[in-house]
Amino acid sequence: MIVCKSASEIRLMQKAGAVVAEVLLQLENNLIPGVQTVYLDRIAENLIAKRNAIPAFKGYIGKLSSKPFPASICVSINEEVVHGIPGKRLIKDGDLVSVDVGVRINGYFADAARSFKIGCVNKQVDRLYSATLDALNLSIDKCFIGNRVSDISHVIESRAARDNFSVVRVFVGHGIGKKMHEDPQILNYGPPGQGPLLKKGMVLAIEPMLNVGKSDVEVLEDCWTVVTSDREYSCHFEDTVAITENGPLILTRI
Repeated sequence: MIVCKSASEIRLMQKAGAVVAEVLLQLENNLIPGVQTVYLDRIAENLIAKRNAIPAFKGYIGKLSSKPFPASICVSINEEVVHGIPGKRLIKDGDLVSVDVGVRINGYFADAARSFKIGCVNKQVDRLYSATLDALNLSIDKCFIGNRVSDISHVIESRAARDNFSVVRVFVGHGIGKKMHEDPQILNYGPPGQGPLLKKGMVLAIEPMLNVGKSDVEVLEDCWTVVTSDREYSCHFEDTVAITENGPLILTRI
């Protein structure tokens, strides 16, 4: 069931979104060659606690794993699509690093992801980065009352196809609110004009995931990290967006 939020609920989610945005900005300042990904996790966890928030991912049990997620953020590098577990791996020059952050405040969630180019990346990675960010912004532009969920999906797939990239099909965007994952699911592909109508008070976590190669993915032995099956680069962006009378309100940007 799709739950539309009141104005007061959206304001609570905006507080959570502001923490997510602040954490992402702080992590961007620390994303340099030689840094271990676990260090990024510590920075995020400390800042989340300082803001009296709760990391949404830590201890989370997903549909594909009965093993609780062990960290406060996801850090996915190069061929890793999503759900990378922070650890001893070092960030290197030329890496494409995706960081996903979710928090809960006063019972409400917000969720966002950013990809970062570390140092000098190759031209293909640069195009992938630009296409994925563009797909996110174009999809947010579809977040108006009266449009349908698949209008978001279609513009993501269309933007990917323009540069001959594929979209991840197994993992999707989602509604968000009192739960991290709510209805509706937001595919990154499909024809326009289908699915639920966008209504005032709906809040969506929109997250295009584009691959250089094929759309196929697989989960590593850690039961969480998702990688491209062909080990080609992947890129991920995400924002939490509320549908309002005045158009889309991005809750995870400051």
